[in-house]
Amino acid sequence: MTIQVGDKVPTVNFRVMTADGPKEMSSDEVFSGKKVAFFAVPGAFTPGCSMTHLPGFVVKADEIKAKGVDTIACMSVNDAFVMGAWGQAQNAEEILMLADGNAEFTSAIGMEMDGSGFGLGNRCKRFGMIVDDGTVSYLGIEAPGEIKVSSAEGMLEHL
Repeated sequence: MTIQVGDKVPTVNFRVMTADGPKEMSSDEVFSGKKVAFFAVPGAFTPGCSMTHLPGFVVKADEIKAKGVDTIACMSVNDAFVMGAWGQAQNAEEILMLADGNAEFTSAIGMEMDGSGFGLGNRCKRFGMIVDDGTVSYLGIEAPGEIKVSSAEGMLEHL
């Protein structure tokens, strides 16, 4: 079942890249006591994700945080090494780059996508959500090929 507005996010571990290598970070660490602008992409370094989706949040980070957001987080079903490298390549210092390498969070919230037709295997649908202290207050799931309701501009409309 897909997560809905009003639902609590599940407790699952992500991985993040640090100067000392990959480190686990629980979803509770990401969401508890914070307002989070969270968006997920099908794959790091893919065209739409690298040319449009993540760059929009990099450019609009100050504007988003000015609306009371504590954390802007980007998640993909990739490993922490890839997410760390992608964040560096995109100058995404203001974005928390979360790796859901085993798709545990993705599965727990019902956002799986079969990308095997593109050689990607199981991935996450493109979506954005605003989470207030662990509870979803906005959820925008994209139609295939679109970056609208989960874009930085789309999410700014709901902050």
